[in-house]
Amino acid sequence: MELLRDLPWRRAVLAVVLNLLALSLSTTALLGSYWCVGTQKVPKPLCGKSKTTKCIGVPMPPDGGTDNSSFPAQDVVHYSWETGDDRFAFRYFHTGMWVSCEENIEGPDEKCRSFIELSPPAERGILWLSLGSEMVYISLLFISFILLLVEMIYRGNPVCGLKLNAFAAISSVLSGLLGMVAHMMYTQVFQATVNLGPEDWRPHSWDYGWAFYMAWASFTCCMASAVTTLNTYTKTVLEFKRNHQKCCDGSFTADESQHHQCLMQSQFYHREQLQEKILSSVSEGVDFYSELQQKVLQREPDLELNEVLGKSLREDPC
Repeated sequence: MELLRDLPWRRAVLAVVLNLLALSLSTTALLGSYWCVGTQKVPKPLCGKSKTTKCIGVPMPPDGGTDNSSFPAQDVVHYSWETGDDRFAFRYFHTGMWVSCEENIEGPDEKCRSFIELSPPAERGILWLSLGSEMVYISLLFISFILLLVEMIYRGNPVCGLKLNAFAAISSVLSGLLGMVAHMMYTQVFQATVNLGPEDWRPHSWDYGWAFYMAWASFTCCMASAVTTLNTYTKTVLEFKRNHQKCCDGSFTADESQHHQCLMQSQFYHREQLQEKILSSVSEGVDFYSELQQKVLQREPDLELNEVLGKSLREDPC
């Protein structure tokens, strides 16, 4: 039976694919500006030559009417018969971790502003912490992907492969926890900005966008990759121990590759036993030293008393 070519190989490929998917989704979500989408309630602008919809109509005097050119433009009063929500326009907006873009009612282009400047001053520290956590999350995902890729390509030494597998699993777990915390902190900052942000930005209605769901899908893939990597590591260690027992019982044939594999597993097993013996001997030495120190401390008062009595007897021989 060959150890690292059947199911462990498939699990390693699955872990790499899930890690790569998590890395792609998280990077796209971080750079995107569609974490939250919705509408904003703003007054309608006046209609003009370039604006004919979603505006307030201004009646123009006929050619034969009274000439109002003598009045300044700012003194002219315009009346609108629209009431209620008809006086307002609902413009679309979308917000990410970096910018917030709004529909420009008076033109075809969008108007974008920095979301960091829109957030309340008391929440900007949490927003910066969320951005930093997202970057560290992506960095750890990339490190885990490199370790898994090297472990999958370099198959010569199973012991080194196990070490790479363990480091990749730890990196994946840490990145997943950081990503979860970063997503929750951004949600808190956005909800605070909805209530305490600038008056001209506060949304009338909003919901989460595709980038938000993509970020949480990235977290799910990251944790699935971590579980798969840990599962691979655990099963590989169990295979090492089982094959070591078979090797010691003499159940392997005289095949050279299997014999070499048995020797490698035996070295790994003996190395683990040696580490356990070293740790146990160190702990026993520490316990012995502490007990010896306690005994010495208990005997010190008796020794001091004997010294005092000896000195008094020498001074007064009678």
